[in-house]
Amino acid sequence: MQHEICKEGEQGIFRDAIGQIKLIALDLDRTTLYSDGSLGARTKKAIESAMDKGVPVMIATGRALSALPDAVFEISGLKYLVTSNGASIKDLTTGKIIYRNCVDGAALEKTVELLAKYDFMYEFFVDGDAYVDQKIYDRIRGMNFTERHIKYILDTRKPVGNLLDFALLHKCSVENINLNFENQEDRAMMGEALKALENVTITTSFDHNLEIGGETTSKADAINHVCGIYGISIESVMACGDSPNDLSMLMAVGFPVAMGNAKDELKALAKYVTLTNDEDGVAEVIERFVLA
Repeated sequence: MQHEICKEGEQGIFRDAIGQIKLIALDLDRTTLYSDGSLGARTKKAIESAMDKGVPVMIATGRALSALPDAVFEISGLKYLVTSNGASIKDLTTGKIIYRNCVDGAALEKTVELLAKYDFMYEFFVDGDAYVDQKIYDRIRGMNFTERHIKYILDTRKPVGNLLDFALLHKCSVENINLNFENQEDRAMMGEALKALENVTITTSFDHNLEIGGETTSKADAINHVCGIYGISIESVMACGDSPNDLSMLMAVGFPVAMGNAKDELKALAKYVTLTNDEDGVAEVIERFVLA
């Protein structure tokens, strides 16, 4: 597959990218990882080579910390993990959470009040773990989701008896709320209902979900925090993504990259469109503008 060079051609914003990129931020699903959830050898090598060259690489994902694949932790030199769409940053060298930006307690109460009116599948990310209601966990195999998604839920979610009550007991530690839908009609209806909520952000990373985060929670906010640690400007960051929950970081950084498989809205604002995730698009852009 042919990838798109800069929208402004080689004279565009990436003309002077070589030597100017000081940090790389990477989404995981359908970006850094193949569609089957694995990490390709070429991409892993490119990430490690960038760090060997002195350009730090950070992961910026919507996943909860506990749901990250082992392949992420096998990347040599990786230091910062941004999870739950920016609600948490972990320093892998110390094992400590260095930043939190959770849903406000009052907003969480209003969100729970709204969700209680519906019988959809919702998940709460609390302190790095992802929880689902026991009754959903028990009948997940009969729901209208792909086999891969069902396996992902069974492997990464912790079932609890009454998830909404559980969330209220941890209302100061809820990082993200993930709603899953078996059809687009319910998703659209709930999207309208969520507009009544205040002091939260609404985004999505898959065609079957909606995600609720804190009022100022975003991947861009978390990346900006890491930039402060390194003492660099967010304008010197290259970020790669594919979905609406990546929009904030692509809008904020100086070198925004959309995957070849990205949503059109990301391609429209990106300054460079690389290959698809299954074609090692992350490796391609790192090799081209960081390792060249």
